[in-house]
Amino acid sequence: MTTRLIVLNGGSSSGKSGIVRCLQAVLPEPWLAFGVDGFVDALPAALQASDAGIEFGPDGEVVVGPVFRQLEAAWMSGILATCRAGANVIIDDVFLGGAASQRRWQDAIGDLEVLWVGVRCAPEVAAGREIARGDRVGGMAASQAGIVHEGVKYDVEVDTTDTESIDCARAIARHLT
Repeated sequence: MTTRLIVLNGGSSSGKSGIVRCLQAVLPEPWLAFGVDGFVDALPAALQASDAGIEFGPDGEVVVGPVFRQLEAAWMSGILATCRAGANVIIDDVFLGGAASQRRWQDAIGDLEVLWVGVRCAPEVAAGREIARGDRVGGMAASQAGIVHEGVKYDVEVDTTDTESIDCARAIARHLT
């Protein structure tokens, strides 16, 4: 079976988006990219600061509610339908629930071949990137650096603390079947 789905999981500002762009450049076939940030941006404004949708605490905590989960499941189904229709897809996600988040994907994925990728980054480095970006709630990167990986099983892991995105992308590409 051919791998049609790559799922990258890492905390905020860990370098996932850069790796995704590099993967698209180094892989021989075209790969579509979808990220949880795009999903959050697609939510109506009323759900972007709501206990039913998603809330960002002043310390970087992220809490999601039942409507968020319902829409997330629909979003995931749509992405997986794209894979089943023949497209290659890379997902950039943040598993706030660690293993429970991975299970939600696994349940939706079914029999599709997937490459699970952990993107790690030292919390202090991710925090520096967060400040430089200027579009994140302070503290999010440091608080997510470890929790997103708790109990998650990967086929390959990369660490962007001292490794460039292109080198991480090449390491991931070597693991595709």
